[in-house]
Amino acid sequence: MSPNTNRRSVLKAAGALGVAGGIAGCLGGSSGESVPYGDERINFYMSPSEPQDLMEAQYAPLQNRLESATGVETNLNYAAGYSAVLQSLGSGSGDVAETGPFAAALGVNNDRCDIALQRYAYGSWEYSSVIATQEDSDIESLEDLAGESVAFADRLSASGALFPLFMLGEAGLDVGDLPTDVASAEFDPQFSSHAEAFAALERGQVAAAGVGQFITLNDDRELKDGFRYVETYDGIPRAPVIVSPELSDEERTELTNALIDAPEEMYYGEDGQQDTDDDLWFSEVREAGLDKYQPVIDVATELGISAELLDSA
Repeated sequence: MSPNTNRRSVLKAAGALGVAGGIAGCLGGSSGESVPYGDERINFYMSPSEPQDLMEAQYAPLQNRLESATGVETNLNYAAGYSAVLQSLGSGSGDVAETGPFAAALGVNNDRCDIALQRYAYGSWEYSSVIATQEDSDIESLEDLAGESVAFADRLSASGALFPLFMLGEAGLDVGDLPTDVASAEFDPQFSSHAEAFAALERGQVAAAGVGQFITLNDDRELKDGFRYVETYDGIPRAPVIVSPELSDEERTELTNALIDAPEEMYYGEDGQQDTDDDLWFSEVREAGLDKYQPVIDVATELGISAELLDSA
């Protein structure tokens, strides 16, 4: 049974993200004639969590791995945002992607993707979201952010939007209808990417940044000099690899097995050397389904966020 077979029952039980439509069919139809991956190539999409040139270098060996394991030409695509990734997979123009937990959960519920794999890094299958400020800032607590400018990552980012908003709401701030209506909150939100949000904090353009902890760390996995955390949320399931619901069962299996069985060198980046700047941030993958991301669904439920966010992000 596929890990996503019971995806609707999981979401319905969570009461989180609305009712999804029918599952898209596999490629090939009833004629028996099919074209591999729709256009005889595999399209892999990267969510814009880091600058494009760096991500292209990081994922180059993964591109090579998919080509060598499947015999199918593979393209790397840098998406404009999480929503663009999901639109591509939902339409069948994209086949496989790396993305965030929140985007994946919404995408599954809206029939735009299936969750196939979970990634492992830094000794854990989980990671953290932080709200950071400059070390010499007057911001001592989240309550101090009332009336201030706060930078976030993409609206569909778990660690860069969903969990920071949850932390702010738990602290008593009015988050309004975020992450959609930016005028409804008690603070001034600015959405971009993890890298851009933290850069805005570095430049002093915002009082704080709600981002994935990974973007705040130096090469030694320590917080960069000149910053401190106002609040941290731990235990978020690490980001998934998702696939298009338009794939056949055979294509899905071929892609996931190619990554599960990949050699260690796939994680070393374009230069082929371990522990250099272009290493992938994760070092292992395992099969996973929507149930693995229940904590994300629960927080989305608490904030009243629905799958309609996909069309407004």
